[in-house]
Amino acid sequence: MPTPPSRSRRGRLKAVPPAPPEDPRRDDREPDPHDIARAIVLRQLTMAPRSRKQLEDKLAAKGCDPQVAGTVLDRLEQVGLVNDAAYADTIVRSQQTGRGLAKRALGQELRRKGIDDEVVADALERIDPEDEADRARELVAKKLRTMHGLDAQVQTRRLAGMLARKGYSSSVSWQVIREAIADAPEHQRD
Repeated sequence: MPTPPSRSRRGRLKAVPPAPPEDPRRDDREPDPHDIARAIVLRQLTMAPRSRKQLEDKLAAKGCDPQVAGTVLDRLEQVGLVNDAAYADTIVRSQQTGRGLAKRALGQELRRKGIDDEVVADALERIDPEDEADRARELVAKKLRTMHGLDAQVQTRRLAGMLARKGYSSSVSWQVIREAIADAPEHQRD
């Protein structure tokens, strides 16, 4: 019902602002735990993609009932907001391109994020071995530019350590390093 206008001191009518609507948050009822869990998950997903395990851990840290968490996450999986396979593919692409990680390191990264072993294997299966070797060549070429003037053994050792930390197999590492050292102008025989 609208508020009737009132008169000012000079006798003119002035509008009285309507009463503010009732705030639903000020309701005396207990908030629904499913709504709270859903809000937590959606907030997490707006910041960055997450695995189901990461979201479960976040809900547990916030004191959410595991049964409520499971129900909310199941529903969000059904609508496609939580998808570990798509998340794993995204991580593989971004980490392989950005950091130059190889299959072994990518697998460790995915498992650390709580991705199921079967999903990890499926995501890693899509990596082309030749692409992985090309990425190792790029990393070695970039690192080799910063090691100009060092002995070939020192360069080899440092390059092998770098590739090992990024998860490359020893066979790929040694092949790529041997090629790079042999092609380096400073190690060419005159």
